[in-house]
Amino acid sequence: MTAIYVILGLLALVVVVGIAQYNKLVRLNVAVDEGFAQIEVQLQRRGDLIPNLVETVKGYASHEKETFEKVVQARAQATAAQGVAAVAEADGMLTQALRGLLAVAEAYPDLKASANFL
Repeated sequence: MTAIYVILGLLALVVVVGIAQYNKLVRLNVAVDEGFAQIEVQLQRRGDLIPNLVETVKGYASHEKETFEKVVQARAQATAAQGVAAVAEADGMLTQALRGLLAVAEAYPDLKASANFL
């Protein structure tokens, strides 16, 4: 009879540990989803600011049309991207396009002095 209680106790312990581990995995999965959602919010905020930046720079350097087009195209791809890999790749392209835009800004001292650009 004691052996049955020991086996039932061990079985109950295994069930409780299994439930605890499952709940932990669910919590971690939710934390990952929330973290990615926060990243998407920040990327969206960044994307929303790009048209203002492009318009400000356009006013100073209208002959740098190719650079502006790259930034706008990269932003469009970044906002349309779905999934972690696609978002990461699109954000990388957007970062490269913005680097080109900032290089244009460095070439124009008047632009660096603009409050709108800053």
